[in-house]
Amino acid sequence: MENNSSETRSVKPILWISTLYFAMGIPFVTINAVSGIMYKDMGVSDSKITFWTALIMFSWTLKPLWSPFLEIYKTKKFFVVATQFAIGILFALIALTLPLPDFFKYSIALFAVVAFCGATHDIAADGTYINFLTNKEQAKYIGWQGAFYNLAKIISSGVLVYFAGVLEKTKGVVNAWMIIMGIYGLLFLALAMYHYAILPKENKQKKATKKAGNIRKELLEVITSFFKKKNIMWAVLFIILYRFAEGFAIKIAPLFFKAPRTSGGLGLSTSDIGLIYGTYGSAAFILGSVLAGYFIAGRGLKRSLIWLCSAFNIPFVVYALLAYFQPTELLPVGVAVVVEYFGYGFGFVGLMLYIMQQIAPGEHKTAHYAFATGIMNLGVMIPGMFSGMISDWIGYKMFFIWVLVATIPAFIVTLFVPFSYSEKLKEH
Repeated sequence: MENNSSETRSVKPILWISTLYFAMGIPFVTINAVSGIMYKDMGVSDSKITFWTALIMFSWTLKPLWSPFLEIYKTKKFFVVATQFAIGILFALIALTLPLPDFFKYSIALFAVVAFCGATHDIAADGTYINFLTNKEQAKYIGWQGAFYNLAKIISSGVLVYFAGVLEKTKGVVNAWMIIMGIYGLLFLALAMYHYAILPKENKQKKATKKAGNIRKELLEVITSFFKKKNIMWAVLFIILYRFAEGFAIKIAPLFFKAPRTSGGLGLSTSDIGLIYGTYGSAAFILGSVLAGYFIAGRGLKRSLIWLCSAFNIPFVVYALLAYFQPTELLPVGVAVVVEYFGYGFGFVGLMLYIMQQIAPGEHKTAHYAFATGIMNLGVMIPGMFSGMISDWIGYKMFFIWVLVATIPAFIVTLFVPFSYSEKLKEH
């Protein structure tokens, strides 16, 4: 498919890449991490939190099943704006459920709908990025794409969690989190209006020739052509196992930070957790993401990948050290988060660029990218579902040792992962 980058020249791509990927990151991070802190504050158990918040992430795995609809109906811009508006409304509804006796049941159901809208938004956003930028531009902006996607992690699990902790002291836990969910809602309504005005428009001519009756055939074609790609099974194994250890660590780390010291945790307040992620982690993460883009551009992805895998997985050792020593000061915890976030930002870029340039290329580029990122999510979702049960069983100290063991498959598949397409970056 030919890129439509010439149509974006009236607006610099960074002006919509930054906000588009920031918006993409918020639902994922909020469900995957922030909701856990909120539910922990409200007295929900670790095993219940991790199982349900991981299970509803399944939308990000299943999203390829409805990606052909986005290719056939309307435009990618339409789906970006519509899903952002819907997410804004859903967050407002979640805020209203929190004072109810059965708040967990109602709020987790609404979070499940947020997950569906977020997954749909991802398809449209990635399609916009892939179709409106050349290969060279994709490599140029991949670091910024990753930085702003994960800046959502910093703002959501950092700034807003810190603010929730401050509000808890004066408003109480329930009211504090109602306000935070309301802020999420307003943010997404504002993003919907901004992207309605700024996103590039695509050519509707191709969509106009497609009929509703083609959907089943289109979906079958997307799936079968995906699995006919050269070396696809090894590539699938790679994208699942690259983030396998992260799936365990990311669910438990904030709960470990908040758990009392008598239970093996660090006994941090909600504000402390937000401060650590928002202050110490933010600069490290953005720096890692941006530097990775230039690192890959200079060396090529194939030569860089094992270094990126190492940067992504080795820093999980900091959680094992924190669990063993249980420091009482915030400084060593902050240093640990800096190390982990820099590595996360640096290593994550390599995985996304591999999917974009080694798995997605072909006639169904947008749908195949969605399919691959959906499969990738299994590597985070499945370990996340059972992380709470495992940590309850063996304790935080042994759990983070297990996380380090879980990094080994990532190194093995990275050493042997095939490159089926040339890395030469074309202008068009």
